[in-house]
Amino acid sequence: MEPMKKLQTVLDLYLRHRDALGYGLVTLLTAGGERIFSTAVFQCPCSATWNLAYGLVFLLVPALALFLLGYVLSARTWRLLTGCCKPGAGTSCTSCTSCTGCCNAGQRGVQVCAQLTGAAAIAPLTWVAVALLGGSFYECAASGSRFLARRLCLDRDPQCAQQLPLVPCNKAQAPGVQDLLMDLKAQSQVLGWILIAAVIVCVLIIVSITRCVSPISFLQLSFWKIYVEQEQKILKSQATEHASELAKENVKCFFEGSHPKEVNTPSIEAWQQISSVYTFNPRNQYYSMLHKHVNRKEKNQSSRSWEGDAVVPVLGFVDAHDINATDVL
Repeated sequence: MEPMKKLQTVLDLYLRHRDALGYGLVTLLTAGGERIFSTAVFQCPCSATWNLAYGLVFLLVPALALFLLGYVLSARTWRLLTGCCKPGAGTSCTSCTSCTGCCNAGQRGVQVCAQLTGAAAIAPLTWVAVALLGGSFYECAASGSRFLARRLCLDRDPQCAQQLPLVPCNKAQAPGVQDLLMDLKAQSQVLGWILIAAVIVCVLIIVSITRCVSPISFLQLSFWKIYVEQEQKILKSQATEHASELAKENVKCFFEGSHPKEVNTPSIEAWQQISSVYTFNPRNQYYSMLHKHVNRKEKNQSSRSWEGDAVVPVLGFVDAHDINATDVL
């Protein structure tokens, strides 16, 4: 029983700090990936024509890919986009008046998109910061910049500007030019630490502001997170059971040539409403769109938008859970 208790303790710790551990894992994987790229893949061409472009590609393109990947892997992204421009809504998709997510949510949609952007920016900022601390990408790019060449080669050998692109490869022959490699590395590392400090300060400010303006207390927020986790766990279990029952009945009737018995399933509108972006209403504090949907007063009443609803940044975790990614405890 002792190993089981230790396993339960580790599991509880993971559940309490799942978001922080997830961000930490992303950061470590990104930093490790950058180190592999800089040592095994990156080779500065040491050419005045290619240095700047080559260095910037390795510095920024992977960051852009990680940024877009952050959107793709977020459940909230697909809550906004799935069915956004469905046909038959009476207007064209290009007008964005028929969209059920970000297009017609106005300010609420912009707020959700801003939160998605902030979460997706963690990995690319980590990549850029680690790359700047390493210095290889910046050294290559900066050595091919004419603007930096004029500044670095001021009061130096006349051949300095022509020899500067050779510095990352340790091939500069002009006196004192090779020593500029230390200056480039120092600039890169200073920029890296400035970026890290700026990100930490911005995150601290944003988190502090969102917590200060939170409409609910700390303990209720903790309870809310527990509820959302349990709801998603039970929803996945019930959905699996219901889907299995429906599939079993259909397959059975197919082979027997009989008509299936009625198995009640939620309507398309019901699925759409519980898949909408969550909005908070202080008069009716529902813990999720599913909770809001089942407690509506009338069956034909929409649970998507009620008077007084608002997107609250501190409650962004409500939409972050995905039934396909829920952990089975």
